[in-house]
Amino acid sequence: MRGRIVVGGLAGLLVSGCAAEAEPAAVLPPPVPIAVEVVAASSGGACRLLDFAVIEQLVKVRFDVAAASEQGDTHTCVVRTGGAALPELTLTVSETTIDKVTFGADVVPDRAAKVTGVGQQAYRRTTAAASGHGPVAEVGWLAADGRLATLSWTGARGSERSAAEKITGDLAALAKKVDTRAL
Repeated sequence: MRGRIVVGGLAGLLVSGCAAEAEPAAVLPPPVPIAVEVVAASSGGACRLLDFAVIEQLVKVRFDVAAASEQGDTHTCVVRTGGAALPELTLTVSETTIDKVTFGADVVPDRAAKVTGVGQQAYRRTTAAASGHGPVAEVGWLAADGRLATLSWTGARGSERSAAEKITGDLAALAKKVDTRAL
């Protein structure tokens, strides 16, 4: 009986080998990659306080890369465009116990202009271009929640200081949108 089963099995294999070849499967092109819009907040840390669309609306530059860092009580977020290192926008938020008087005396830089409507007290300033980058625009403020915050714009090499001066106004508008209590 075993011999008949083996012979039957071999005959089945021989017959199946004589069958027509299967048609080749159609090869489809790979799917088109889908671009996913990433938000700054997805980087965590101080980046949770920034939104690429709000930055673009107020500062007129579209950023699409964000990176966060934390050192002790200080949280930092740097945003850039994917294709260039500069310009970049940096937000730094630190816990503090200083008051308005101390902020004005010890934190506000010489020749900084006062900014109204941002935190308890705020300033804006620009600094000249340095090796490797253009001028820097900065807005710093003492938030009402015991935090010290700074928005800093570093321009590309060759950019004009007058452009950085204009950006300090844009940074002040952005600072009004930053809710440091969310950290």
